[in-house]
Amino acid sequence: MSATSASRHHGLLDLPSLRKRAKRLLKALKNNEADDVRAQLHALGLPGPDYRLADTQWLVARESGFASWPRLIAHADGVAFAARHPAFAATGEATVQHWRCGNDIEHSLRIAGFSGSFHMFDDPMVMGPVPALPDDDYWSVRAAFAAQAFGLSTRDIQQRQAIQREALAQLNADSELVLWCEGDAYDQLFLMRLLASLPAVPRRLELIEINRVPGVERFIGIGQLAPDLLAWLWPQRRSLGEDALALARDAWAAYTATDPNDWARLAAQMHPVLPLLGPALARQLQELPGADDGLSLTQRLVLRILAEHGELPAGKVFGHLMMRYEPLPYLGDLMFHALLQPLIDAPQPLVHEQPGGEWQKRVVRITSLGEHVLRGQANWLDHAPAERWVGGVHIVADRSPWVVSGEGQVWRR
Repeated sequence: MSATSASRHHGLLDLPSLRKRAKRLLKALKNNEADDVRAQLHALGLPGPDYRLADTQWLVARESGFASWPRLIAHADGVAFAARHPAFAATGEATVQHWRCGNDIEHSLRIAGFSGSFHMFDDPMVMGPVPALPDDDYWSVRAAFAAQAFGLSTRDIQQRQAIQREALAQLNADSELVLWCEGDAYDQLFLMRLLASLPAVPRRLELIEINRVPGVERFIGIGQLAPDLLAWLWPQRRSLGEDALALARDAWAAYTATDPNDWARLAAQMHPVLPLLGPALARQLQELPGADDGLSLTQRLVLRILAEHGELPAGKVFGHLMMRYEPLPYLGDLMFHALLQPLIDAPQPLVHEQPGGEWQKRVVRITSLGEHVLRGQANWLDHAPAERWVGGVHIVADRSPWVVSGEGQVWRR
């Protein structure tokens, strides 16, 4: 009995066999040995002639009764989770709003049996201008930045913003919220932003917050965890009160200010109510120009990777950064690309990029100036780097920009 027919008999999908079948079909197509398969794909609106594994996976999923391969996987994962955890129930969360700075855990939460609503706040406040402005002006500034940095359409950005703004506006004293966060600046700024926007402490306000997971060699984010681990995290949530909201308001005001002194002060302190906020603020403060070299910490780490490993495809530089060099991983690949480009496009670049192909595959190397700056023999601010922002701080090289020491002191250059 084939994997497909067997699963239809007893309902248990044999994923390894289904994956192998999709690979066999793709190989047959490439060898011109599967006219019937080609005809089926053509009927589904995939005329070819060049097919991918995703195409044959879709066909296998439809044979198994699913609309797509991701839906087949989601069903298989849900069945497997229920078998491993017959007694698990996400107690008392049917009316909860789960808030996250992305959509990377909704699928896993659904698999684990969570039934509340899911809300995403995906504005990458670790990048670009985050100024203290009235609400409409603030969102316009963020939309313009996202369009420029990531090549997204302004209409799409505004639609996503509208959904998030509406969800934020509806939060009140009767809301029930559970926030899922990591310890990096991306997540902690999301936490700070959301808490600072609350008019009062909601009826239920709980936080699930981690910066490490036992058994995980390199914890990057909650999105990497299996559904079982989200079920393990659920009982570890804790309630937040007015003291957390007050701290978030102070931190948000400090981060959006044009003067980073209050930000540096908060970054140097311990905050028991939000214990991961201080380290995240301290890490993000290092995105200001370094006092000795004019580089942000991310820029410095990129140059260090290239100096130590030689020329590499940009995607591999990103991999090294996330897996070994970055102390608090926070970047997605498109964010990394946006941060890399000013080092390449500058009048006197620190990184040289070979043209052609997708950006991840383009080979990059450190330039002679990059080596001098990395060694502290030159300062990037003296070589006309592009204007940039960190929080509310606008960095213009020839206008006495704010700089930061390795110990977190800030002053004007």
